[in-house]
Amino acid sequence: MKYKIFTYGCQANEHDSERIAYILEKLGYTATDDEKEADFIAYNTCLIRENAELKVYGHLGAIKKLKREKPEMILAVCGCMMQTGPARDVIKEKYSHVDIIFGTGNIDKLPELISLHKTTNQIVVDVDSYIDLDNGYIRAHDFTAYVNIMTGCDNFCTYCIVPYARGREKSRPINEIVQEVKNLANRGYKEITLLGQNVNSYGKDLGHTFPELLYALDAEVKNLDILRFMTSHPKDLSDELIEAMSKIDMIAKHFHLPLQSGSTKVLKEMNRKYSSDDYKLLVRKLRDKMPDICLTTDIIVGFAGESEQDHLDTIELCKEVEFDSAFTFIYSPRPGTPAANREDQIPEEIKSRRFQELLDAIYPIFNKKNKAELGKTHKVIVESVSKNNDEMLSGRTFSNKLIHFKGNKELIGEVVNVKVTSHTSFTLEGEIID
Repeated sequence: MKYKIFTYGCQANEHDSERIAYILEKLGYTATDDEKEADFIAYNTCLIRENAELKVYGHLGAIKKLKREKPEMILAVCGCMMQTGPARDVIKEKYSHVDIIFGTGNIDKLPELISLHKTTNQIVVDVDSYIDLDNGYIRAHDFTAYVNIMTGCDNFCTYCIVPYARGREKSRPINEIVQEVKNLANRGYKEITLLGQNVNSYGKDLGHTFPELLYALDAEVKNLDILRFMTSHPKDLSDELIEAMSKIDMIAKHFHLPLQSGSTKVLKEMNRKYSSDDYKLLVRKLRDKMPDICLTTDIIVGFAGESEQDHLDTIELCKEVEFDSAFTFIYSPRPGTPAANREDQIPEEIKSRRFQELLDAIYPIFNKKNKAELGKTHKVIVESVSKNNDEMLSGRTFSNKLIHFKGNKELIGEVVNVKVTSHTSFTLEGEIID
């Protein structure tokens, strides 16, 4: 029996897919890249933005023909989309060829769900929102891995569906996380990324802090090249975390700090709990401790009620802060969130125009930042053959910048030194040096 998993969304979704793969392989399945060969296909979904949902519906429609040709094939839909009633109802009503629906907290019940479907030949739905933080999964790579340190989110930003989809924050014990990271490092993993919807608030439910976890990992894990973490919420970024990050050598000097808007008025309406001045102060603190830190962010354009001045405030803040890179999004209302019910939604043509104006402002900054890397040498974990040129390898610098360079694909998984020789606004190019 063979399986294929389609994953949409963030690193948390990718990590969930690793757990699903682990369970399927325990059941005797093996992975395939060809969906026509698969006996089990899973769509691990995301609902943060409308486009991700539409992609899932499109793929479910396209695979209906294959399901008719192979009726014994099991088709499952899981992940964040399935945590909300409307999306589940759409699947059940319009995509009756789906066999199993399960949620983010029900991954370990997959063998039971498969058995129940085979027994009854009926659609099986299980989306109880209990949280299981067991660390069983098949890793996508044998040199870099994700480690969940917590699940859920307590912030309830007015545009975001995550707290409703993944529940409230729940942290794993420090000793459990340390042991998992130690085990991975001892098995030869070179890079670990700690995951949480808001890692800065890790441990509040246990009486611990995120800096405590980082110091514990530094004390116990001695053979790891790079430790990364994401994502961080500005309202919970403490001086202690900045201090820990500056002192611990294996922590990558990269900070992803979502801004969302440069307007204090919009930030308040988003329920972000910080102002634009608060955000700029955090940036100054980070750069005071780590002058060469790579700073990336998320920005939403066209949030409900956003005025022209709010939009200009965002552009002005971006010019002042000078991010190395940014994930930029046009706001799309998510059903079930407070912002979706507002009557002051921004027309699509205005959102598109503002989005382009933002890109026109920040792309030259990205280019300037990458130009400053010319001549510098970076430690890089070789991740893969370049997607655009099979004669090139790809990896990420310690500061998380994407870099391409010539080399033998046998180097994948190894750590090499790469000197930057050229750049674009979004990537670096270099050459391996001794």
